[in-house]
Amino acid sequence: MAQPLVIDLYADPVCPWCWLGKRRLEAALAARPDVEATLRVQPFLLDPSTPPEGFERAAYLEAKFEDPERLRAAQDQLTALGRDEGIAYLFAEIERYPSTVDAHRALLWAAEEGPLAQSALLERLFEAYFTEGEDISDHAVIGRAAEDAGLDADTLLERLETDDDVDMVRDAAERARAIGVTGVPCFIFQEKLVVMGAHPPEVLVEAIDRALGDEDDAEA
Repeated sequence: MAQPLVIDLYADPVCPWCWLGKRRLEAALAARPDVEATLRVQPFLLDPSTPPEGFERAAYLEAKFEDPERLRAAQDQLTALGRDEGIAYLFAEIERYPSTVDAHRALLWAAEEGPLAQSALLERLFEAYFTEGEDISDHAVIGRAAEDAGLDADTLLERLETDDDVDMVRDAAERARAIGVTGVPCFIFQEKLVVMGAHPPEVLVEAIDRALGDEDDAEA
């Protein structure tokens, strides 16, 4: 029988390392077909101070990375690593650094349809931002991503026009930091084993085996 495994992924759709980490996790799970994994995407805000209208991305990154060469090197590294995982990072296409509160609300609601729907929406939001240069705070962009993920985009757009779950998203992101999630991606396996960072698939396979092994030991 397949071994059940719950994985909480703390991520932000504007975090390029989170997309890489998600893809590497999927590769790790593909290497363990005997594991029946449930992936739960949890809110994290890279910059909780981001206003609803976001920032002009070039100015924001210039302030964050005082050394442009350091930023360029990081983007070049990510581009190369992403290519290995089938990711097309097109950083030059991105004009805005958006607030992701509404994207996280959409992810929260996608989970009502199940973890596969939520994972599909996160994937589509990553692609919209990092490959297509879309502003993922724009409700129309979120709606198209939801439709591509097989969700009811009309209902989701109606909910986005309200303030439903804004506080829930912000509170959840604050709780993440309170429990020690200081950077993303962060994976928590079986609610006990924490792995921070976009590690290669083989490292995540070891984490999967360890989480399941620890559980077997606990049951013995």
